[in-house]
Amino acid sequence: MDAEDLVADFEVLDTWEDRYRYVIELGRNLAPFPEAERTEANKVQGCASQVWLVSHTEAGPDGPVLRFEGDSDAHIVRGLVAVLLTLLSGRTAREILDTDPLAVFRRIGLEGHLTPQRSNGLRSMVERIRHDARTALAV
Repeated sequence: MDAEDLVADFEVLDTWEDRYRYVIELGRNLAPFPEAERTEANKVQGCASQVWLVSHTEAGPDGPVLRFEGDSDAHIVRGLVAVLLTLLSGRTAREILDTDPLAVFRRIGLEGHLTPQRSNGLRSMVERIRHDARTALAV
């Protein structure tokens, strides 16, 4: 699934309740997060909820490719993690840095309906992913 597929999925949902339910459903579909990865080092700072992100880098023909795993202790935030991973996991570091996931959140209408704390947490998650992409390019 890419950004356009995600936008199309959200466009068929009529109400915010439906959209929030869909975000929660996406979170439920995340792969189980390894208990051993729930460490301070993997915790995203700046999130009101607990959020963990782990990146794995592999060589690709167009540069380093990053795959992410993530989880949260809050259902909606776990769904936001799932949306971010849908948009960015499996992409090259350059693609990640060239993508504005917050623009996609605006397109699907989620960014304007998040509490300020969740918006700040979302930005913290994006910055963590971008940091990992910059690190992969620097190696």
